[in-house]
Amino acid sequence: MATAYDSADDLSGSDIYQSEPDSDTYSIDSDKNSIDSDDRNQGKDIKPCKYYNKGYCKNGKACSYSHICKYFVKGNCRYGSKCRLNHTVGGGAPSGKSRSQSEPTSCPKLTDGRYYQWQLNGGNGWKDIENDHILEAQYSLPHTKSIKIYNTKYGAVSIDFRRIAVYGKNVRVRRLDDGNTVWAWYCLLRRKWIKYGEKNSAGDPCPVKSSDIEKRFQSNPSGSFSFSIGGQTVEIRFRGMFQVGQSKKRKVARRPLFRNQQMTKQSGQAASLLSRPNLGSKPQWEFKGDSGKWHIFKSRAGSTACSISSDDIERRYQQNPRDRMNFRVQGQDYQLDLGAMTQTNLNTMRTRKIQRVLV
Repeated sequence: MATAYDSADDLSGSDIYQSEPDSDTYSIDSDKNSIDSDDRNQGKDIKPCKYYNKGYCKNGKACSYSHICKYFVKGNCRYGSKCRLNHTVGGGAPSGKSRSQSEPTSCPKLTDGRYYQWQLNGGNGWKDIENDHILEAQYSLPHTKSIKIYNTKYGAVSIDFRRIAVYGKNVRVRRLDDGNTVWAWYCLLRRKWIKYGEKNSAGDPCPVKSSDIEKRFQSNPSGSFSFSIGGQTVEIRFRGMFQVGQSKKRKVARRPLFRNQQMTKQSGQAASLLSRPNLGSKPQWEFKGDSGKWHIFKSRAGSTACSISSDDIERRYQQNPRDRMNFRVQGQDYQLDLGAMTQTNLNTMRTRKIQRVLV
């Protein structure tokens, strides 16, 4: 059975692996504060106390529900280690204390030694997603808003990167972190995502770096970050993930810098210990033709000469999932953008979609 990861803009009927540029605001909170480590070992879901999460539970320690932050359990607490609510099972700040009254809880390293772990839970505990470096590579791209995974235990699963949630199914998804992720910040400018700190098209450096923004975000995820550029003050609002100036409002994204854990020894050791949804393992690269059908990249000679094959592309992708590579077809020069999942004719500048599927 063919299996694949698909990154798509409209997952209601799409079966392609295609990034969606410039279509949505990306407010991502699935970082190192995303889940408690004990939940992985309990074999059942933690049930947070709703009264504790509202600020006070009259039952205190006698409460039959867990006094733990419900957003932390879901994997999207914006406050992280500075949250006034408990982020550990059986410990943390007592119910009813305010943020200023309680000491911030330290956030443990949540993975089993890997850089990150993507997992699904359909009600029977969390299970690792195999080949999650592919998922992570797409998550690290600011223009990719979602991805589709085929042939899991729960069938085809569509993951929303903005909310770290599964579309249309009673299945949860989470991303565990080793605590060392470097987060990059991007702004949407003229339909292109530009990383803060990089030079613009005119060669002028940005006056603020991603690390500056991230430091402020970690201290107050519901706050903002202001800086001056071109004689005006610009504000990045974390809650809505927008950059607001005097006359323009632009989208902002926060994504991790990609780390390929396939290259780590820990990844190989841990892979054999955990139960995972069954996914295909042989990658295949395809381009979308004029008729809408997908065609495999094949190296061939003659009147339909093509200088690269699917395996050639995969080797480059494994080295760098955001790389670009040039090739020729029938004397025409083309460029593949593996990050944007596009193929461009360098003579006509016509662009086609490409996809990577696992078969």
